[in-house]
Amino acid sequence: MRYLHALILLLASTSNLMANTNDPLLDQAAFSRTYELADTTLERKNQALLTYLWADVYAAAFYTAADINPSQAVGRPATQRLELYYYRDIAKKDVVKAAWVTLERQHDAAQLAKLKPELDALHATFRDIRPGDRYALNYSLQQGLTLERNGSEVFRSGDTELARAYLGIWLAPEGLSDKLRKQLLADH
Repeated sequence: MRYLHALILLLASTSNLMANTNDPLLDQAAFSRTYELADTTLERKNQALLTYLWADVYAAAFYTAADINPSQAVGRPATQRLELYYYRDIAKKDVVKAAWVTLERQHDAAQLAKLKPELDALHATFRDIRPGDRYALNYSLQQGLTLERNGSEVFRSGDTELARAYLGIWLAPEGLSDKLRKQLLADH
């Protein structure tokens, strides 16, 4: 009986991972298993879909160093990557609006006022999103925060607080989606 209980627990703990690896939309996103950033090989820890009103909007993948669990990476200035692959058209103004609404929910006015110049500079690099577009936020102590659009770096900042706040849109409590956050930060 003990072995049956252990087997059930093992299957339950891996079912989410197995479901993610067999999803055709995640296959379409084609997230790499590893990514080189600042002389560190990052491993894809988790991937998940963001669905809004029954429409799949984007797939997300979270990468950290092999010896760091996803939940640990968020709590400290660890090298990390959040990559998004879009399935839908989204206007730039809607992306910026969603970012501000989330940031205002997560941070007080004084913190946002301090970050506003850098946030405005980051948002100025955004474009209307088309299906197949790929955005990535990278963070390392050496390089700071970078934003890639379709493989090209379009923004860079050494501000650690900006990095924490912007990655927090997806990875911190009260972000865009608690379900997505939990899937990306799950420790397997």
